[in-house]
Amino acid sequence: MGVSELRRRISRRVRHLSEDRLRVADDFLAYLQEREDNAATRELLAIPGFLEAFRRATKQADTGDTVPLTEVRRNV
Repeated sequence: MGVSELRRRISRRVRHLSEDRLRVADDFLAYLQEREDNAATRELLAIPGFLEAFRRATKQADTGDTVPLTEVRRNV
C-alpha cells in the first residue's frame, strides 16, 4: 500500500470518529510528529560541522549578507 492510499484510509477512518476519539487521535498524531521532528533534528546535528555552519548561515541571513534568488543560477 502506497502513501497516498494510506492517507485516504486514515482520512476515511477519521471521518467516523467521535469528538473524544478525534482528540485522542490528534494528540497521538502530534506525539508522532514531534518524535519524527526530533529524530530529524538529531540526524542533522550528527553531521560533523552542521551546527556551526547553521549558526553562520543564520547570522548571514540576519545581517542581510545573502545572495538574491534572481542571481542564483537554476542549473547549478
